[in-house]
Formats: sequence, C-alpha cells, structure tokens
Amino acid sequence: MKLLQKLSVFRINPEKRARLVALFNHYSLLIHMLLSMALCFTIEAISRHSVLKALSFFDEHTLAFAYNSFIIFASLSLVYLIRRRTFARFIICGFWLFLGTINGCILSNRVTPFGYTDLKCINDLLSMQNTNYFTATEAMLVVFVTSIFIIFCTYIFFKGPKFQGERKKILTPCLVALCFLMLPITTQAAQSSNILASYFANIAQGYENYGFVYGFSTSVVDRGMSKPKDYSEETVADAQNKSKKTATTNPDNPNIVVVLLESFLDPTEVNYLHFSEDPIPNFRKLTENYSSGYLTVPVVGAGTANTEFEILTGMSMQYFGTGEYPYKTILKQTDCESIASDLSKIGYGTHVVHNNGGNFYSRANAFSMMGFDSFTSKELMDIREYTPLGSWPTDDILIDETVKAMDATEGQPDFVYTITVQGHGDYPKEKVLPAPEILVSGAKDEATGYQWEYYVNMLHEVDKFIANLTAALEERGENTIVVFFGDHIPSLGLEETDLASGNTFLTQYATWNNFGLAKKDADLAAYELLASTTDALDIHEGTIFTYEQAAFEQHLQGTESYLEGLNHLQYDLLYGERYAYQGEDLYPATDLVMGVEDTSIVNMWPSASSDYVTISGKNFTKWSKIYVNGVKVPTIYINNARLRMSARDIQDGDTVVVNQMGSGNSVFRSTPEFVYDDPYVASTEQQPTE
Repeated sequence: MKLLQKLSVFRINPEKRARLVALFNHYSLLIHMLLSMALCFTIEAISRHSVLKALSFFDEHTLAFAYNSFIIFASLSLVYLIRRRTFARFIICGFWLFLGTINGCILSNRVTPFGYTDLKCINDLLSMQNTNYFTATEAMLVVFVTSIFIIFCTYIFFKGPKFQGERKKILTPCLVALCFLMLPITTQAAQSSNILASYFANIAQGYENYGFVYGFSTSVVDRGMSKPKDYSEETVADAQNKSKKTATTNPDNPNIVVVLLESFLDPTEVNYLHFSEDPIPNFRKLTENYSSGYLTVPVVGAGTANTEFEILTGMSMQYFGTGEYPYKTILKQTDCESIASDLSKIGYGTHVVHNNGGNFYSRANAFSMMGFDSFTSKELMDIREYTPLGSWPTDDILIDETVKAMDATEGQPDFVYTITVQGHGDYPKEKVLPAPEILVSGAKDEATGYQWEYYVNMLHEVDKFIANLTAALEERGENTIVVFFGDHIPSLGLEETDLASGNTFLTQYATWNNFGLAKKDADLAAYELLASTTDALDIHEGTIFTYEQAAFEQHLQGTESYLEGLNHLQYDLLYGERYAYQGEDLYPATDLVMGVEDTSIVNMWPSASSDYVTISGKNFTKWSKIYVNGVKVPTIYINNARLRMSARDIQDGDTVVVNQMGSGNSVFRSTPEFVYDDPYVASTEQQPTE
C-alpha cells in the first residue's frame, strides 16, 4: 500500500490535482476516444504478439479498428453514471486489458482465440498447467497481475477523486443508453458494408480480420440458436414426416469405427508444394477402393469440437452463434441425441477413444450428454511415445485402445469414435526433423518450409496409423466399417487459391470395410457423413439422421426446404419444446465410464531403507495419483504396473486408492481400496519383550 501511495498521481499537491481533475471532466469525451483507441491498439498488440502486426491491423482494417474502439468507448460511458469515475475507468480499462492478455496467453499455445464460452471453463483453463494450452507460468502471472490490479483499484476507490459537479439524473443515463443503443445499429451497418462479418467460419481468422474486442463481444451476445420464425409443433411434425420410415432390420449390424484425423489435408492438393514421394499412400488407396469424397466442415484451421459436433449429431453449426461451442454451452445443461444414443437403441456398445485430455472441450461431459457408454482419454492410456516436439502423443497407441474398447463389449456390435492428435499444430518454423522421410519443397520461405516439412511428416505417420488400424480390425475377424475424416485443414495460412479444391472449408473422408460394401462416392457436409454411412448399412435410426437419409433419396441436399426442416428439428431438440419427442426426454445422459479396463492395487511394500513404498498393480498411467485416507500424496510413476510414494506419507493400516486424474482434479477412475500392511510394523510387534 505504501508503494501505491508513493507512485500515485494523487500525491501531487491539491491545487494541481484539482486542475487535472477539472481537465479530465471538461475533455472527458475526447479523452475517452483517445483512451479507447489506445486500449484497442494495446489489446491487438498483445493478442498478435507484435506491435507491427497491430499497426498492420490498423492500416488494413481501419474501420474495423474504429468499431472495436467504439465498443470500448461505449463501455467507458458507464463511468458517467457514478461519482467515482476514475475508479470506474480503471476497472473498465483493466477488464479489457485482462481479456486481451488472456487471449494473448491462449494464442501463444493454441490457434483458437479466447471467447465467451472459454469463461464457462475458466477452472479447467487455470488447472491445465504445463499443457499445450496454458502453462503454469502464464497462469501464475495472470493471477499475480490480477491481484496487484485489485489492490490498486481498492486504493483508488478509497483515495481517488470523486466527481463534484452536477449530476444530470435523467439526461446522463439517456445519453449512456443511447451510446449502447448505437452498438447494434452500427454493427448492422458495418456488417452490411462488409466491414465486419456476422459469422466466423474460421474463428481465428475472424478475430484477426475484425479485432479481438468485436470477436469476443460477438461471442457474448450471439450464442445458442435463434428460434425459427415459424417454429411450432406443426413445422416439427412436417419435418419428421419427411424422414425415412424404413426400419432397421439387419440382425448382423457391423462394427462402426469413426476416426477423426486431426488437421488432415491431402498435401498434394496444395498447389505450390512438391514431395519426394506420396505422403499419404494408404489414405489414397482407401479413396480408390472404398466410398470417399470431399467433406464440407464448419471451421478452418481450428475448432475441432464443432466439426465433431456436426459429425456425431447430424446438426449444422450454421444455425449457432459466432464463436459458439455447443460442447461448452448447451450440452452443459441439455442432453443431446447423437449417433451413439441412436445406435444404442439397436444394441450397439458405444465408445470414445482419444489420446488427449478427457476434460478438454468439456468432452467427458459432452459424451455423457450424447449417450456414449465409455470414454478412454489419455489419462487412461499408458502413453510412451510423443511427437518430435514433445507436444502430442503419437497416434499409434489408439490402435490397441480402439480394439480394447471393442473387446470390452462381447456379443454385440460396437460404435467407436477415435480422435487422433498427432497432426495438431503448432508447427515449428525451425528445423526439427534431422532426416525427414518425406522431403518437401515449394514453400514461400525457409520458416514456412520447415512448418510444412514437419506437418507433412507427421501426416505421413498418421497415414501409417491408418494402415495399421485397418489391419488390426481385419485381424479381429468381425464385420467392420471404418470412416476416416479430416476435421479441418491445418493452420498454415492456406487460402482458397492455394488449394486444388479452391475451398478452405473442404477436407476429405475415406472409408474401409471388410464385408464387400459397394463403393459409392459422394461429397457431403460434415453433418451428413454418418447419415450417409448408416444409410449404406441399412441402419435407419434417429430424428436427425433419418431426416437426412430421406433427403439423400429425394436429392434435396442443400435446398431451402431441407435446411429449413433441419433448422427446426435441431432447435426443437436442443432449445425448443421437444415436440419431436412428444415433450419427453427420450435420450437421457448416460453414466459415462472412463476407460474400459479396471485399475487395481495388487500389493504394497516398503523399500529396504524404508524411504519409499512401492505399489504394484494394473493399468497405471502417468495420470495415476495415490490417495492415502482420501488425501492425495506425491506420486512417482514407474510404469503401468508400478507406482512409488514416500514412506513418510503412509502408516500401517492406512487405506490407499489410486485415482486416474483429469484436469481440475477430476477423478476419472479409481482402484478398489487397499489397506496397507507394513511388514516392519508386524515384525516389530512380534519381537519378544524384555
């Protein structure tokens, strides 16, 4: 507090202070304008990690910069409603700088910028320390700076000046309200003039082109789905009447494995690149021999969860707000019919396998809401191999985990959704691979060349995973179809003119099967992929999927009536009265089980020196943590059958449990309780007394 007093501008003599306050009051509107622009520029510099890039944004998108400044200006107008105006200015300015700083931290570790939906997962965000998204240092820095700011604002509140002039109790609130009313008017005008965009298909690009303040503000006000104008029980019934009525009759339904290929792109479709050999020969073989095609996805370069949402639910993201992630919003409170819940109705076991955190994108919750039976995330995997940068696990571990999920449910067909991660960015701008298997040339500069070299070689490894996975599934001897699809193109600055397809929203999908299913190529929207797959298998289940299957037969894809019906159905299921279910909850959330293999403690014993205690057991991972009498103790991971702890943390007779931990101290799976029997205590008790 003494330091604040010494540094405070309010320690100047009273006369100068009075003149300064009077100056601020007289020219407050002009000062707010300058302050708004200064804040906007500072936020952009933080977000872009460069003052020069912020200057470029100001130069190339001047009107968008002005609009971002106007949003800040409108927020600053709130200071006129109270007497402690200096305090209010600091709070408002601090608020915007805090958001901009969080965005800068996040963009240093991922390509998706900070949006309103991230605030719903702030606990997860702060708990994801030393991950690829948020480091412990950044979390501590944010907390430290925020604490200092709160102390400073507390001082200003009590010691800062108060407005002493006449308060116009009617005029001032009206002018402030007018300022805020101007926001939607100017927004509409800017969007109509193409100064701003009303929808960001690529959220990262949207923030870059139109500014953080506008991007974040849009993610706040434009959420969920808007109610269709003529939404009613009749319009929903009309859509349902158009759905496919054929019943599922196949008694031997095959296993269905759907594999998300992270940031997948056929590199040979990048016009300026050249390769020493085909980077994806196995995927290409699938496209030549099995059903395949282009897939229109809702995002570019980032936003995996939204492509995933479309794939699993059959719903289109085009009816949601800017920056929306249904996993983080509506699925936090509402269950959602999906391919998993639909296939469960006809006897399928449903599983998810992913070599990344179970809580990322709130997936554990979302998959429960979607009706899955089990979810094997990285916390349940004995991961040993990582990419050359050490950023991500390699995908080969997913082969055994996918097979384990299928083997866990004997006597029934399985649906497994497997999510890869090896192709994920960020891609290094320096040489990382000393002897790359695939040589890449044609990039515009050396740094970009190294990025492409790394990405293409990771993609080549993913292509090997594709071949090994299909081989493993063939070896199981059960009828199985696999659907591989790309969630979005990589974040490597690609533009439409760079691609043979001419469309940055196109990825590819390819299938494989071992029971002679006819090849039938088709270009699809992501939300139509599984409707097409199940239709080919003579499986006709689900409110959305049967509606889309009927559209395939009648060639109505993309028509206005088809999209209108889809809009009504998905609004009804997520936000409406659920007329399609007669108001009932037909697809409740499941008690999702994390992993398909039990973990257990087999034995415990102290070292000869009594310094530590070793635990032997089954299916331990790097995310296994020892709890003694319900309290977590420091844990050393040795291997999947051994853990170690300090002998100081346990006594004879204590109860021990090993928990598989997710972010935010989530307990994903636990061993049965084990009572520690210290042999040294027993031997001491058996010694004869004198």
